[in-house]
Amino acid sequence: RWSSRAAPAPAACRASQRPRRGRSRQLCSQPGGPSTPRSRSALSGLSLNILTILSFCKTPELRTPSHLLVLSLALADSGISLNALVAATSSLLRRWPYGSEGCQAHGFQGFVTALASICSSAAVAWGRYHHFCTRSRLDWNTAVSLVFFVWLSSAFWAALPLLGWGHYDYEPLGTCCTLDYSRRDRNFTSFLFTMAFFNFLLPLFITVVSYRLMEQKLGKTSRPPVNTVLPARTLLLGWGPYALLYLYATIADATSISPKLQMVPALIAKAVPTVNAMNYALGSEMVHRGIWQCLSPQRREHSREQ
Repeated sequence: RWSSRAAPAPAACRASQRPRRGRSRQLCSQPGGPSTPRSRSALSGLSLNILTILSFCKTPELRTPSHLLVLSLALADSGISLNALVAATSSLLRRWPYGSEGCQAHGFQGFVTALASICSSAAVAWGRYHHFCTRSRLDWNTAVSLVFFVWLSSAFWAALPLLGWGHYDYEPLGTCCTLDYSRRDRNFTSFLFTMAFFNFLLPLFITVVSYRLMEQKLGKTSRPPVNTVLPARTLLLGWGPYALLYLYATIADATSISPKLQMVPALIAKAVPTVNAMNYALGSEMVHRGIWQCLSPQRREHSREQ
């Protein structure tokens, strides 16, 4: 319920207001909203992950089953950044200009890529454990099947809200769409706990256990060739705030939290693609070299001649 002392909304925002559980819903961001940090995070994540994808396409040395899992992660993170750019654009417009169908499409696309990013991180962790700690290397059939399963599973879970289990709706500031966590009914609660187990807790467990086993096996003889701490922390700190917000929404009224505070988990999650690109791409010597070859045509021609 808006205070009588509040400044009147712009005409474009007043036209988008609609009632929601006894409150008028203002579908526009307030001045000083999170559009600038969101756009910066989206642009940096999109740029880094596009460079990673191009390096895979143009560098033959990177076309291996293990790097295919990293490519899947880069594609998912690029989708998250694109989703954030759409939200940043509507935040600058201070309204959602794409209608209810656009809201459903935006929520579906963002949920697919978010789940694919989480599950791809777990797949990379398992692939690295398999590559460095077993005598058999990861083959193409296993890698392709794993990538196919990640994206098919993500699309399946993201489609369920469109079919009635869960629901997509506007986020508090009304400039993007996500899962509607304001509905404290059985439908939302059952979907949330089931989805969180298979798409957050289980991937997090796989990631932690895979890197932990790598540390135990490789740490006895040498230093692990990859960062074994950052991936699990990125999953926990990047997506954990979202999980906590949704968990809080099942036991209390999430609308009691200020809209800007509710947007904090979204802003943190939008930074995950940048962190992943720096860890998996720039942190890998081979991928790093492939990125520089894409940026420097002379180096690429020189490497081909050699």
